Amino acid sequence: MSGKRKRLPKLKNVPVLDDIERVHSIIKEYIHDTPVLTSNSLNELLGCEIYFKCENLQKIGAFKMRGALSAALSFSDKELEKGLIAHSSGNHGQGIAKAAQILGVPAYVVMPENSSASKMDAVKGYGAKVITCSNSMKAREETTKKIMDKKGLSFVHPYNDYHVMAGQGTAALEFLKQKSNLHFLLAPVSGGSLLCGSSIVAKELSSKIKVIGCEPLEVNDAERSFYAKKIKTNKSTNTICDGLKANVSEITFPIIAKNVDEIISVKEKTIIKAMQLIWERMNIIVETSSSVPLAVVMENKKYFSGKRVGIILTGGNVDLKKLPF
Repeated sequence: MSGKRKRLPKLKNVPVLDDIERVHSIIKEYIHDTPVLTSNSLNELLGCEIYFKCENLQKIGAFKMRGALSAALSFSDKELEKGLIAHSSGNHGQGIAKAAQILGVPAYVVMPENSSASKMDAVKGYGAKVITCSNSMKAREETTKKIMDKKGLSFVHPYNDYHVMAGQGTAALEFLKQKSNLHFLLAPVSGGSLLCGSSIVAKELSSKIKVIGCEPLEVNDAERSFYAKKIKTNKSTNTICDGLKANVSEITFPIIAKNVDEIISVKEKTIIKAMQLIWERMNIIVETSSSVPLAVVMENKKYFSGKRVGIILTGGNVDLKKLPF
């Protein structure tokens, strides 16, 4: 591992715009400044101007690369000596594996045994060792802790981490510099790090942008928590969006409650239709999780009518043998 790489200072509090800009200045040499695309046919169909920040074209095929690098670069050489560990259903694991590859250290990723085969293969492809566990958050956390303690690894949580949050916020930072006059900024919400980072950037750069979290109705803990003003959890994970099954946390929820204007959930059939529309009209590959914000626009056309709507397309890692349409 090279000790010459620039390091990020430890974040002990909720990141602010300056923190996110500092993170971006360090990680930008390792990531893509992803394009913003639009589709005339989708605009005509839905009656608004939609701009897509294409993180499906990011390294590892997802925005998670940003947070993983941000967190990895916050560790000292001594902390990184034995390697990194994470638990993930896919994209966060790929991000940690790639970050470790860049830094020249080992990586271990604990994945549920029902994880997408393509995502599991991708994690291995970046050089990480995959350890499978049963399909529950408890199993993921217990397996991760056991390996971490045994090997002396540095752990990166998929969302309960200010460095991860700041890294994810760099996608919105780029987006709002590329397209500054948006009325709405929409992002999927699961654990909440992307929505937190995006909302921090949006609210500091413009008081006029409405930030909306988007999630499947089947796992709408964020929506229920937002309106109840306290954390609610999901009793089921029955959604096709494998990247949106986590619950908002004690770290992410207060930021969401402060900065986010609304959380809107949508039906599974609309998510599938949105995914299909993006594939057909834009000729790009996105995952089901990425399609949720467009589904929100589709189910609320009148609300977004005539507005400029920014959507973060979070990833494009798809098992082509298991398409929902």
